[in-house]
Amino acid sequence: MSWNNLADNILCGGRIDREQALAVVESPDEELLDILAAAFRVRRHYHGRTVRVHVLQNAKSGICPEDCAFCSQSSKFGSPVERYGMQSVEELVEGARKAYEMGAMTYCMVTSTRGPSSREIATVCEAVKIIKDRYPLRICTSLGILAVGQAEVLATAGVDRYNHNLEASQNFFPNICTTHDYRDRVETVRSAKKAGMEACCGGILGMGETKEDWVDLALALRELEVESVPVNLLNARPNTPLEDQTSIRAIDGLKALAMFRFVHPDRDVRIAGGREIVLGSLQPLALYAANSMFTNGYLTTPGQGPSEDMKMIEEAGFEPFIAQRPDFEPEPCELVAAETDPDA
Repeated sequence: MSWNNLADNILCGGRIDREQALAVVESPDEELLDILAAAFRVRRHYHGRTVRVHVLQNAKSGICPEDCAFCSQSSKFGSPVERYGMQSVEELVEGARKAYEMGAMTYCMVTSTRGPSSREIATVCEAVKIIKDRYPLRICTSLGILAVGQAEVLATAGVDRYNHNLEASQNFFPNICTTHDYRDRVETVRSAKKAGMEACCGGILGMGETKEDWVDLALALRELEVESVPVNLLNARPNTPLEDQTSIRAIDGLKALAMFRFVHPDRDVRIAGGREIVLGSLQPLALYAANSMFTNGYLTTPGQGPSEDMKMIEEAGFEPFIAQRPDFEPEPCELVAAETDPDA
């Protein structure tokens, strides 16, 4: 396949199909740089060379009743993590201040739970109103499965985006969770969008699924029309059912990121948890496909730190997106002639 031709088609409004997406993740290793170059053409068209930086706040830790096999915050597994109830309004606002000072444009409050109580919703909403008055931050919340009416309350309070990952393909999902099903997650994403919030929804690669599952997950997210796609790479945690799962290769993680970019050309594709562990020294290459990233860690695991992340962004020739300036406008679609590939 000619990867340049694939990028040309996407930039002209075409959509990558399942067969093409599978070809990306199953491509020969020696084609990685060609794939990333094609993905970068799409990324640059819609996002320039900016990187949107996001910061997570672990607002309620280690006491989730669900049994997601990858998660150290499940109370069923006894993983060595901090355990505490819902943080106060003051703690959530202080987290926003720190996120702003780190250069974040999005601040996401996350709770370990099946779904939020009315009291927790009220705490988050009060914090959101204060944060919005003080800082030019976009607010994302990740509070689990939403009950009827809760999405509307969050949207009214000023929450911009709701995170609820599908985590895996519909086919593979029963292998990682038995306490709720895939449809519960889909319905929460739909209710968030119906209420007027953007949807942040992605998954985790490397839990024992196939590359076909990666493609099916990416296509399911496209069908849901989510605005933000976090791509996590499993960093197996102690005492979880997946603690002995072997990490995927860095090169496969990069191919997957490129595939997600081709499937979601204009969306916020984020390199998320596990990037330091799985990608290692190849981390900067992720920015050729992904236009956003988390900094300052991933709830229960540390990252390489905000200063190192900013250094990496700049040394790779990118620049942090500044929240105070207007959103980047896509450049006009001016295609260069693609190379002729006799095997295409």
